Amino acid sequence: MTDLQTPVRPTVGAPPTSLAYAAYERIRDLLIMLDIRPGEPINDGRLAESLGFGRTPVREALKRLETDHLVVSYPRRGTFATAVDVTELGAISDLREQLEPFAAHRAATAATEPMRAELRMMAARVRTLDGSGEDRATLMRLDMSVHRLIYRATGNKHLEDVLIRYDNLATRIWCLVVDKLPDLASHIAEHAELLDAIADGDAERAERLTREHIDGFATAVRRVL
Repeated sequence: MTDLQTPVRPTVGAPPTSLAYAAYERIRDLLIMLDIRPGEPINDGRLAESLGFGRTPVREALKRLETDHLVVSYPRRGTFATAVDVTELGAISDLREQLEPFAAHRAATAATEPMRAELRMMAARVRTLDGSGEDRATLMRLDMSVHRLIYRATGNKHLEDVLIRYDNLATRIWCLVVDKLPDLASHIAEHAELLDAIADGDAERAERLTREHIDGFATAVRRVL
């Protein structure tokens, strides 16, 4: 397994459900960013030790990650990180093209005032990107943060959960080709206009920009494959 960076030490006395979710989020990030390589076997004991969690929360996390299609378990063989199949890009894009513009439209109409302020802050953050001071891993995590903020702004937890699942799968494909992309920072900076549209309550513009962004993502990936 690749370097897992500094172990995350759980809070002493934290309830098991909190530990399981913390383990889930940490392992999910490693899988999405391909720090755990596609097809790599996952030993729950070694993973728990490297991350600073007990084996029980790690096992619970892996069960949840299997429903997210990020890991797969085989009887008598063990658990593995799922492969990244670039042929699934079309199917994932089809779903995102239907759900994400709807989510942007809903966020523009449903976001609370504090959320609109948060969207404007994020817009200001991504607008300043020039790529010179941010490594690719940091940029990819920022891209995920932008998407998750928009999903949360919808105020619909079920929609948010579905969108996160498919965004995770799309991001794994993105990470597979990211080193071949010339200007990742510019791609992420494109979100500024979308974030402003949502914050301003311009639902139709937000929907259109989202559709264009998803199309651009699919085109960029296909171009380098």
